[in-house]
Amino acid sequence: MARRYCYNEVLPFTAMAAVECSNVVQNILFKAASSKGMSYYIFIAYAYILATLALLPLICLLLCRKGLPKFEFPLISRLCFLGLVGFAGQLCAYKGLELGSPTLSSAISNLTPAFTFILAVFFRMEKVALRSSSTRAKIIGTIASMSGASVVVLYKGPEVQQPLGSSQSKWVFGGLLLAASYLLSSFWYIIQSQIMKIYPEEMIVTFIYNLSLTILSVPVCFLAESNMTSWRPTRSIVAASILYSGLFALNFSCGVHSWGVRLKGPVYVAIFKPLSIVIAAIMSAFFLGDALYLGSVIGALILSAGLYAVLWGKAQEEEMTHYDSGSSSFGPLSSCKVPLLQSHNDAEM
Repeated sequence: MARRYCYNEVLPFTAMAAVECSNVVQNILFKAASSKGMSYYIFIAYAYILATLALLPLICLLLCRKGLPKFEFPLISRLCFLGLVGFAGQLCAYKGLELGSPTLSSAISNLTPAFTFILAVFFRMEKVALRSSSTRAKIIGTIASMSGASVVVLYKGPEVQQPLGSSQSKWVFGGLLLAASYLLSSFWYIIQSQIMKIYPEEMIVTFIYNLSLTILSVPVCFLAESNMTSWRPTRSIVAASILYSGLFALNFSCGVHSWGVRLKGPVYVAIFKPLSIVIAAIMSAFFLGDALYLGSVIGALILSAGLYAVLWGKAQEEEMTHYDSGSSSFGPLSSCKVPLLQSHNDAEM
């Protein structure tokens, strides 16, 4: 029992928290490198080439043992769509980060649980019963999260720390791009949950995803950055940013998120995003002298309140589902079928 609890509860929590730490470090390194003139097109192309090559030896071993997956249409279509969504999300995320800051990115990332919840309801992965207190809490929390993100983007307020130097217009446009990237991230979680049901091999799916982004990004980024001299990483911070992201952060994040989606469902993975704002605020202030504005603090508090309302509603719903499942095991409800797109958590219960 203890081993199963550690695998199902402790390990996912620890892994998701570690991913958020890794993502914040990646964002800070990228922001520092972009301030030295690195284009986000060049960063994306190099990072995904390295991420694909880094996984290649492991994938060769796995394929020798398990063989190639059966590339039928349901799997191929979702893998292709996953790559397109991921590439669009990366373009929005790094351009928004270039115009904003790691702290702004982490604050806007609090929208991910709300976006994911809305999409999960749309795809019938989450149950909605308006008379239920848990459903009302999740809806109110979702609205509060979106309101808090609006405050972060539209209202800077006085500076709490030394300013980074970005204008109000860049701040707003960067915030909108980051919001778009996290909406695409929520789509990514939904698609990935479907892929994991068809083919539950996290590392192979991660490799195919990285390969698809490499194929998409290289020609697009070469067209966007036609000056070949700009492709030479002459500064150490640029090289460090590319190497850290390509050799570790991208594969670690994608692999853990794929595993978490399969084990716990997309909403569980998304709810860890708010951890990044505290990590980013501390690390950005320490390493970049980044600005922290009053609007970000107020918006983050509203976002956090909305997040925990969603979490409370989710916990209440899981308790009630568990109780109903146990009490109906001898009744007529035990023969009910689980919907095709239902989340992994609900299917287990």
